[in-house]
Amino acid sequence: MAAAALRQTKMTVLLSLNAVAILVAGVLIAGAILFNGGMDFKVVAERSDDDGGAVEAPELLDAESNSQAELTAAQKEYVTSVRTSTGVDSAPVPAGELWAENTITIYESADFDICVGGELSDLGEMYWQTSNTDVISGFFSGARTWLGYSDDTCRFPIIVGRGKTTITAGTYDGTRRDTIEVVVEEVPKIKWEYEILSLVNQERVRNGLSKLSWGETCADAAEVRAEELVQLYSHTRPDGSPWSTACDNPDSGAVTVEGENLVVGNSAVSPETTVAAWMNSEKHRENILNPDYTKLAVGFYFDPSTKYKTHWSQYFSNY
Repeated sequence: MAAAALRQTKMTVLLSLNAVAILVAGVLIAGAILFNGGMDFKVVAERSDDDGGAVEAPELLDAESNSQAELTAAQKEYVTSVRTSTGVDSAPVPAGELWAENTITIYESADFDICVGGELSDLGEMYWQTSNTDVISGFFSGARTWLGYSDDTCRFPIIVGRGKTTITAGTYDGTRRDTIEVVVEEVPKIKWEYEILSLVNQERVRNGLSKLSWGETCADAAEVRAEELVQLYSHTRPDGSPWSTACDNPDSGAVTVEGENLVVGNSAVSPETTVAAWMNSEKHRENILNPDYTKLAVGFYFDPSTKYKTHWSQYFSNY
């Protein structure tokens, strides 16, 4: 048909890369820690986090150029709920302690850094230790500052499994020390994918655009693309074909538009941080705020044995 011959396809190719320094797990603790039910820990001089280097900020890549920047104040709004769950914005902490909470839950993707609570600051040098190295093996020597965390009061945990571990932290002058149980759970894949859609729609409404509906037509394609990023982090698929071949667009004769956003690594460990990374990149933001799109499918693939661990794809379309 003539109408089919006039069909056009517009593909916006975007790419976002997050590089993170992979640091060696902390040295084994030589000092003894006494566990006995709910009794206190003995203060030790040794530290178990790694002093070998800082946690590097992500390198955001797009189709045209490389850029590296911290989140703006507006983008940091996305991670407010994440920071609150760590105790950063919690009620005042009792004297001598570090947390108001007894237990916190964190997902296997390390969706937030572990921070002391009650807006504590100026604590000086601290030690951080973990009782179960099959769950959290240690800590990076800094925090993910580009997500709003402080190197003074937070640590990026090295999560290696699910389960429970007790974190001990304290100041070397002995004025503050405390323990908190950390429960590490499996990432809620489906829930998080729909949360991405919700966060994207919040941005579109804020900018006077209509909401996107779930892109059922390309939902399987988005999942495939997220998993393919383990083999090749690119808008070219591992078999050499373009990303757009993952979804068969309808042969209806109508004009179709489609686009893809990708991100991997430790700036994309939750829906909030993932959308924040995309919104802080001009090219990815253009896809999110494109008025021609009506549908969005989201793919998420998590594998702790891979280089980047977290892999996200967005598949925009009008079909």
